[in-house]
Formats: sequence, C-alpha cells, structure tokens
Amino acid sequence: MPSSFALQDQTLLSHALDALPFGFAAVSASGELLYANAWVTARLREHEPSGFLGLWEPDSRDRLVAALPLVIPGNGVRELALATVDGAHVRVSLEARPGLPATAAVTIRSAGEGTDGSGAAEDRRVALIEIGNLLRDLEDPADIAYRVAEVLGRTLKVSRAGYGTIDPVAETITVERDWNAPGIQTLAGVLHFRDYGSYIDELTRGVTTVITDARTDPRTAATADALAGITALSFINMPVTERGGFVALLYLNHADPRDWSEEEISFVSEVASRTRVAVERRRAEHELRLLAKDLERQVVERTYERDRVWTLSSDILVVADTDTRLLSVNPAWTAILGWSERDTVGRSYLDFVHPEDISRTQEETGHLAEGETTLRFENRYRTASGDLRTLSWRAVPSEGLIFAVARDVSAERDREAALDVVQEQLRQAQKMDAIGNLTGGVAHDFNNLLQVISGNLQLLAADVSGNERAERRVANAMAGVTRGSKLAAQLLAFGRRQPLAPKVVNIGRFVRDMDELLRRALGEAIEVETVIAGGLWNTLVDPSNVENALLNLAINARDAMNGQGRLTVEAGNALLDDAYAKGYADVRPGQYVMLAVTDTGTGMPQEILGQVFEPFFTTKPEGRGTGLGLSMVYGFVKQSGGHVKIYSEPGEGTTVKIYLPRSTQGEDRVVELDEEGVRGGDETILVAEDDEAVRDTVVGLLTDLGYRVLKARDAESALSIIESGIAIDLLFTDVVMPGPLRSPELARKAVERQPGIGVLFTSGYTENAIVHGGRLDEGVELLSKPYSREALARKIRHVLAGRVPRAPVGPLAAPAPSLPPPHGLPASLRILVVEDDALIRMAVTEMLESRGHTVYEAGDGHEAMRLHGAEAIDILLTDVGLPGMNGVEVAERMREVQPSLPVLFATGDQTANGVQRDARTAIIVKPYGVSDLIDAIGRITRPA
Repeated sequence: MPSSFALQDQTLLSHALDALPFGFAAVSASGELLYANAWVTARLREHEPSGFLGLWEPDSRDRLVAALPLVIPGNGVRELALATVDGAHVRVSLEARPGLPATAAVTIRSAGEGTDGSGAAEDRRVALIEIGNLLRDLEDPADIAYRVAEVLGRTLKVSRAGYGTIDPVAETITVERDWNAPGIQTLAGVLHFRDYGSYIDELTRGVTTVITDARTDPRTAATADALAGITALSFINMPVTERGGFVALLYLNHADPRDWSEEEISFVSEVASRTRVAVERRRAEHELRLLAKDLERQVVERTYERDRVWTLSSDILVVADTDTRLLSVNPAWTAILGWSERDTVGRSYLDFVHPEDISRTQEETGHLAEGETTLRFENRYRTASGDLRTLSWRAVPSEGLIFAVARDVSAERDREAALDVVQEQLRQAQKMDAIGNLTGGVAHDFNNLLQVISGNLQLLAADVSGNERAERRVANAMAGVTRGSKLAAQLLAFGRRQPLAPKVVNIGRFVRDMDELLRRALGEAIEVETVIAGGLWNTLVDPSNVENALLNLAINARDAMNGQGRLTVEAGNALLDDAYAKGYADVRPGQYVMLAVTDTGTGMPQEILGQVFEPFFTTKPEGRGTGLGLSMVYGFVKQSGGHVKIYSEPGEGTTVKIYLPRSTQGEDRVVELDEEGVRGGDETILVAEDDEAVRDTVVGLLTDLGYRVLKARDAESALSIIESGIAIDLLFTDVVMPGPLRSPELARKAVERQPGIGVLFTSGYTENAIVHGGRLDEGVELLSKPYSREALARKIRHVLAGRVPRAPVGPLAAPAPSLPPPHGLPASLRILVVEDDALIRMAVTEMLESRGHTVYEAGDGHEAMRLHGAEAIDILLTDVGLPGMNGVEVAERMREVQPSLPVLFATGDQTANGVQRDARTAIIVKPYGVSDLIDAIGRITRPA
C-alpha cells in the first residue's frame, strides 16, 4: 500500500492544481475525464451529466475530439486557438504525459492571457502552433487548406477565410471549401477576379492585396456592391507563388470595413507560406507514394509476366543447341503438337519434322550456328496423333544455344489455300460476267437484225405463195434465222442473262411428260429408263429451260453412246450440307431437287471435265454440235440458284447431276395453249420501237393480222400518243430504247392513263429493266426477239385476252357515231389543226376524225395560212409555240379575213401568255383527252 509520504505528496499536488487560476485536466484519447482541478470542477457542476466534453461549444468540441487522439509523447504541446467554454473564448493546450499512454494534460486559459502580455500576439502564437500541428498531422491537401483557414478565421475574428488554386490565364480562383463565420455564405466554386476589382494585376505580380474599405479604394470602388454581396468589404488576398508563377491564394474576408495591422498581415503571410509548403509537400508525398506503388506494381507484374510468359504463351517456346537437341520446351509445345516434355527434351527436333522438310530445316540450323538470325522460317511438324502442323519460326543464336519461338499457322495456310480456290472461282465468275456482258450486248443488236430478217421473210412468204422455188428459199432463210436465234439464246443462257419465267413444278411429273419426246429424240436403239423417287419436292424453275436442259443432256448422251446404249433419268430429293458447300463458292447448303442424267457412253478423262461447261468447247468431231449445249445447261442452273456436278471416267459413261432449290409452295399446273392456227384481230396496238427496220417489220406483221397500228420511235413519243386520249388496246414496246423515259416507266404510265390497256414487252436482250435476279418481274409479259408471225399472233391474243377490260366512263363508253353533239355542235366540222409535232398532230387528228369531223393538218403557220385560203374552215385548233409564226399571230391573221372564226389554243403553258380569251377563244392544256377536246370545241362554237 502507498506510504504516507506518497499520499501527502498527492494531496499537496492536488491542492496546488486547485489553486491554479486556469483550468487543468487529464483526459483520455476518447475524451473521458480522468482528473479535473477546481477551475474545471466548478464548471462541470453546471453541465452534469454531460461530462468534460459538455463544457465546450459544438465547434470547439469537434476540434478537441479530433485533436485528442493525436496527442502522443514526443509530439510536443498542441494548442487550439480560441476554443469556446460556456460562451467565453479560451486557449487550450494539450500535452502528453510520459508514463500515461493515451492520456492528455489539458490546460485551459482565458483568451488574452500570455507571457508577453499581448492577447492578440498570444492568439497568433497559439494559432501558429495549432497550424503547425495541423500541417504535421493532416494528409489531405484540401483538408489542410480548410483547417488552416478555420484557425485563421477564428484567430483574426473575420467573416471568411479560405485557400484556393489560381488559373492565371483565365484569372479565376477555385475554392474547394472555405471557413465561414455564422451567417456567412460560402464562396466554394470558381470566381472571376475581374468581377470584384482590378487587384488581380497586383496578385499576378506577387503583391499582397489589402483592402480596408472596398467602397473607397480605387481598385474596388466600381465593384464594391459585388464585394458587399459576398460579405467582403475589406479583405486580405495573399498570393502564393511558385517558380515565379502565381499558383494559389490565401484570403481573409470581412463583412465591414476594417483596418488591418502590420502584425496581422505578417501573420497571414507566414501562414500562407507555411500552408503552401505543407500542401505541396503533401501532394508531392502523395505522388511519390503513388509512383512507388506503381513501380512496385510494375516490378511485380513484370516479374510475374516473365515467369508466366513461358507457361502461358500460346506460341511454342524452345531452347535447343546447335546440334538440334531440345533442352527445354514450354507447355504450348505439348498443347499444339501433343508431345509431352518428357518425350521431347533431349531428342533432336528433326525427329518431329516432316521428312520432306528435314533438309531445309538442317540448312536453317546451319545458318543459326553461324550466328545468323531466323526471322521467318516455316516447316511442318508431326503431332503425336499423326497429323501435321505448319509452324512459323523466329530464332536467335546465343552462346551456342538457339532460342526460338514458333507460331502455329496451319489455319492461316488452310485459309490461304481456300482463298486461292475462291480467287480462282472469282476469276471464273468475272470471266462469266464478261462473257455475259459481251453476249448481252451482241444479242440485243443481233436479235434485232434477226427480227428484221425474220419479219420481212414472213411478209415475203405471202407474196411468193405458190412459187415453190421461192417458198423453199424463204424457208431456208427462216431456218437460218432460227439457228441464229438459238445460238444467241444459248450464249445468253451460258452468260446467265436470259429472262426466266419460273413456275413451281414437280420435276417427277415433268420428266414423265417428256418421256415420249426423249424417246423420239434418242431413237429406238437407246433404252430410256426413268426413276422418280417417292415424295419428290417441288422446285421453282423455268419449265421451258428445264425441258431444253434435259433434252440437251439426252442428246449429248446419245452422241457419247454413238446412238446405242442406256440412258437413265433420275429425280430425287437431295441435301447439300455445309461440308459439301465449302468446296463450291456459289453453292448454298440446303434442300434441293436432284435431276440426274446417266449414259453408258465413252466417258471423259478428268482433265476434260473442267472445261465441258465452257462455251464452244466440245469433244465431238468437227461439224457435230456447237459446244453450247452444256454451257446453256450450266448457265440456266446457276441463274436458277442451283448447282451442276458432272462425274465421268473413260469407258465408264457420264452422269450429270442438276440440283435445283426446293420450293415449299404448291405446284403451278401449266395449261397447254392451243397453238393451232394463227388468229389476228381489229384492236388498236401502239408499237414503240427505236429500230426503224424492226418497227416497220412488226407494223407490217400486225397490219397483216388485221390490227390497227400506231407507231412511236421512243418511249416519250409513245407516251404522248397515249396521253392524247386515243383508245389503245395494247402497248407493244421494246425493252431497251434511247431517251430519259425507260420502257417499264412507259408501261406504268400507260396503265395509269388508260387502265384497260394491255402491255407486251419485246427484246433481244432485257438487261435489268424487267428482269431481276434472273427472273421476269411479276405479271410481266415478254416476247423475245426474233419471233415468228405465229408466235407474235399467239402472244398478242394471249395478252389481249388477259387484260382488265376498260371501265366505261361517261360518253366515251358509247360508240363514237352515237355521241350527240354537245351544245348544238354540228355533227361534222371542218377543223384546221396546226401543230409542229407530227406525233401530237397525228394523235389529235385521230381523236377528231373518230368523232366524224373533217381535219386539215398544218405543221407551221405559213402552211396553215395557205390551207385557210384554200379551204372553208369552221374551227382553228393551234399550238401557241410554232416555228416562225406563232399560234397567236396565225389566229389574228385568219380573223382579219374571218372575224367570227372560233379558235382553240392547245398548249403546255397553262398561263398561255399572249392569248386573249373570249366567247370564241378557248385554251386547252396538254396533255388532254377526247372529252376535254370535244368540250372545249363545244364552248367556242356555242350559238351567241
């Protein structure tokens, strides 16, 4: 137990501490009171049971709680500037006591007490101590700036204190956080100095700005209201410079004017300097820590990577000597080649090289032994499973060792090989496209020429009827035309340029229907066997081309069998899978209908098979066959989205397999048309054809068949006739014609103007106008050139029979003769039509004559004046724009002789400048119809 002397000393110490005129207490790091003298005890009685921390105002309590854990032996005395106890300002010192860990001796003096007798000076001294503690203990630069500003603000009793970073170019300060007295708003954010005065110029030079009264200072007088708005009528702005540059600012703001003492300014300057050094030191330390951590991380990562590259590399890494002995291999060796490390190390790498590549590999090893570097060397290695891998090596020699890395390029080489195949196929496709373009261009002109020859021969046949010798010559010439037409069709088929009209057909039924035709074509010495699989799918294909293809294959087979043998025709379902399709660039995997033709003929060697589909290639003797049969089959099948495969061996016969895509649609049953006899008609047909010889020929054929024929040299001319109002039953137009208006657009506009009109296209080569994807557009009718009189007649009747009847509209639905004259109009008038466009003049004449009127035609004003002088004219119908003398002048001159002459101006200009309208003068705007024309005539001929 303690001695009486020790107890006496403790009692004396307690009495001595109670006698102190200031507070003294021992407090734990958590704020628990361990001892209090009489000064503290007296105040504690008023704050029971809140304890020691309850003495302090909230803000002071927070600072005290934050400071207590930092009081440790060796850190010296910590002082808090201007804390508040019971509303009174005090200075607080905290000091650690040796032997009492986590215990602070707290000394509390009233503000103003100090050893120098100056309260303000003591306050500043305490503040510097506290700031020093903060700068030493705090790590975050933003936290340091705020806590320093707080100590400054409390010590100097200002409205606001803060610290911010400067952008000298933009002349702004960025404040993250500032200290503000109660009731004062924060300035945190970005502020522009020029908004508050001109003192930024001083700060930029490193001069401290001191403003006593912003309202009277010339630097701020103009912006005093703005400064008053931020409670800063007086302030100190202390610039912080670094390497000659203005980088930061420590500022004190006061809401009212204030005289700043030299001691206060010096105090702020010292705090600013200390703060800038501490902040930059903390930032530098932070950056150094980050750099150190990054360097440490990089060292660890690189060491880790170095150790793992060997293990995880997807490329083969080996170490060998110049005697080809393997000393070390990484796991990729086993992963790629399948050989284990145990089966590999110590053996020669030549043991694993493909025999054909060993000599090259030995030669490359010799280069390495001589100190040369291998940049790219490829050879083939055997795998443990017996496969081959192509490896690309890079190797360097060093001190008798070879360090090498190899990449498995087997897949790349396979792709390159496949690319070579595709490129070859592309070249073949380009060749086919070139042939197609050539044949398309030739076919257009060639078929037009054949049509001229064919048409004239057919017209001539009627003239020489009964002359046997002449008839024979005409027949021979027609046979030549037929052969030429067939040749052009075969070239178009090979070039995949022929227009297809596909139908959904069942190949099995189709083949059975051709059985008799095949037997007649092949002769009795050839046995024909047909094998049709059950459940056969349908396919979408052009029936006539299937028939031609099958017939061509059968005839080729007959020739290969020298007219004697067995021909087998098979039809069945087939599936071409991905593996098969990969070998052919234009084959899509999927379901197909297979049609195969097999003969027992002589067969062909492999070197010929690659050429059999090329045009004009044939194995037949000279003079037997054109070499276009198989090429036509090939082109048609490819154009239909199918595939052709030929199998043959010498002496073993040949099989040609055609694969046509399956269709899930129902079969289109083709109705056979009665082709016996040729029948014409009396309908009106408009022929649009740019080739004059072809146009004259087809007009002759149609006229010979009894039709009423109108003709146009291009699509625009044809449209003018259609828009004239003449009733047309059928538009017969070439597909390819010059001019901006294309034939398909002409057909569309024709149907819009005359809904009941039929449309029949004709062409020697359609290009892409009415054929897309190799197929005729839906609903399009086409008669290919050259065509016979019989084919023309049948197609015309077919299209006319299938057209939609024109709906009756008003009086036009009735026959022309029965129309009553409007407005008392005489049944027949003598009308002078003046129009420089011959096609329009012809169309208008047709309209008027169809209504029973007598028409006189003139192409210009002078011709019109001549006719007016020679004939009695009831009405003048004239275009406004005429060559030489315009229509207005023509009308004026005629009315000088015949003042009451009714005049109808026809023009494309709706304003019809220069025309004076009256009861005897009217305007009709092009394009116009028959009813428009008749109504206009009725208006100007109405009795007065």
